[in-house]
Amino acid sequence: MSVKVSVIVPVYNPGPYIEDCVASLLRQSLPADEYEVIFVDDGSTDGTPARLDQLAAEESRFQVIHQENSGWSGKPRNVGIEASQGEFVMFVDNDDYLGDEALERMYDYGVANGADVIVGKMAGKGRPVPVELFRHNHPKASVENAPLIDSLTPHKMVRRAFLDRIGLRFPEGRRRLEDHVFVTEAYLRADNVSVLSDYVCYYHVKRDDASNAGFQRFDPVGYFRNLREALDVVERYTEPGTVRDRLFRRWLRNEMVERMRSNRLLKLPEDYRKEMFDEIRGVVVERFGPGVANGMQEAQRIVAALIAADRLDDVIAFAEWEASLAPTATPQSVEWRDGVLHVGFTAEFTSHGKPMTFPAEDDSDGADLDGTPTDADDAIARVAASTVARFGSATADFLVRERATAAQFFQPVELTRETLPAGEGGDDGQVRLVLRGTATVDPGTAAGGVALGGGLFDVFVRIKLGGWTRECRLGPVKLDPRPVPPAGVVAGRVVLPYWTAKQATLSLDVDRAVKGVGLGRLKPDDVTVTGDRLRVALPLHVPADTKALLRFTSATAAEPVDVESTLTGGAVEATLPSGALADGTWKPSLCLAPEADEPRFLAMSVNLAAKSGRVQVVRPAKPTGANGSQTLVRKVRRTLGKIARKAGLRRGNGA
Repeated sequence: MSVKVSVIVPVYNPGPYIEDCVASLLRQSLPADEYEVIFVDDGSTDGTPARLDQLAAEESRFQVIHQENSGWSGKPRNVGIEASQGEFVMFVDNDDYLGDEALERMYDYGVANGADVIVGKMAGKGRPVPVELFRHNHPKASVENAPLIDSLTPHKMVRRAFLDRIGLRFPEGRRRLEDHVFVTEAYLRADNVSVLSDYVCYYHVKRDDASNAGFQRFDPVGYFRNLREALDVVERYTEPGTVRDRLFRRWLRNEMVERMRSNRLLKLPEDYRKEMFDEIRGVVVERFGPGVANGMQEAQRIVAALIAADRLDDVIAFAEWEASLAPTATPQSVEWRDGVLHVGFTAEFTSHGKPMTFPAEDDSDGADLDGTPTDADDAIARVAASTVARFGSATADFLVRERATAAQFFQPVELTRETLPAGEGGDDGQVRLVLRGTATVDPGTAAGGVALGGGLFDVFVRIKLGGWTRECRLGPVKLDPRPVPPAGVVAGRVVLPYWTAKQATLSLDVDRAVKGVGLGRLKPDDVTVTGDRLRVALPLHVPADTKALLRFTSATAAEPVDVESTLTGGAVEATLPSGALADGTWKPSLCLAPEADEPRFLAMSVNLAAKSGRVQVVRPAKPTGANGSQTLVRKVRRTLGKIARKAGLRRGNGA
């Protein structure tokens, strides 16, 4: 069978970090004879060459090419392209890994949509990844109808014939942003680009030793010289106007303005900060017209104006102010309704830990950001006034993020915006800008249209207000008592909302919780046995009758007894098979999701006793009156004895 996908992995001294990558390539759902993996060893000096040769000897789909060190990833990728036999090539870095179905899903999606480039959803483990691009699938995407330009890393699947037809390869040598040049041209010259957003295909991993190539400090002169090459590609394949401005805006925002903001700027050494500023200003003045900055958020536009005006001191002062700002999201309610979790919350920005205040709307004459601020105070005033004037477009997204993989999923939110007085102690004429939302999490569709998998999921709120887009955890919860909804049995999953122990932020436990489900807190009064009918009241939210499985074990029985049961009306009900429970004590446990990949039985804190075919609940024996009196007498005597001994010790010490 012909090769569908050639996976190209440039390799340089990854050490143990390559193992997750290798394991993910071996786990691919695409049949082994339909893909190949080409490792291009770029002169590694650790044990990697031998490890790769061993893999190639064991796996026919793996091959290794060794070469002298070229200094960067461009040449190894090009060597891999030339050696590839696949219809498509897929670029993977040696310290990242793929989702198990990534190759199969991306290939099928690309073929179905006639795509030259397929962009799979990404998750970042300690690294930022694009968010807006992956809100939903884009089968027919372009730079005009989708934010493709947000994703310029090379980790895409590309049709080999397309690369050969347009003669596209990576720039080679020791340089930066070779992927920007390659991917930008691919986007602009492809007949179609397809974005797959309903499955996490690629996992970006930040190494513990922080030695990923993209995290190393760079030479600003060389970096921005290479950046100009990406801008050259845009100019070569677009006409002057809104599309070109929007593409240029990506580099102005991400590679320039964001480097000059908040702590990202302040933590740089003073001389390096100045060198970076000068190189950025050179590109801004040389290449960008006014339309490039106009589409950015308010604070970004202000910083861009200060850069163009050569005002580094004001940029630093503005960054110091921004460093005091932080988003906050406060839970208001958490409850189940008909199998859907409803979460109420408020969100706003804080300054130095207190709610951020803004000038009242009547004072928003400074909302026009045209022109350069006179100083940092003027810049701050303009951004604040503009934020009030544009509050009607502020948003708050609600995301659940899997803790193990960092895969994240947007959930529906109903949002209102409230302008509130600053409150007691607030300045006259100041207001707070508060977003009030209600998010709905349906466990059956919450993972991009499919059910949440087993694992722990943390809840984040992503606030877009005025000049800032930032995210934070939902919490800490401040309500007393805290809203603590029960576990829900929905879509074949056991979903437990809970507050984290240290930070009191909201998380979801899917098919992992044991104690939190509450079956260990059942009392004998929660259990009713009527003839052969068993009913146990459960502290669970069950929106509809659901299959479950009861298991009874006994120290005197060789095998457990499993009984099909039904979750209904806040209880589990079952018919006990006649004579199935031999005389003795039986401990019940309950499987709430018997059709799960790994069914789990949760122990219940009640016992049943069977005798001569009859089953009843085991209840603790109540002490008789005499025995109870004797126990009390013994406790009193022990207490009096302790008091007497302590008194004697004090007298002996001369007290």
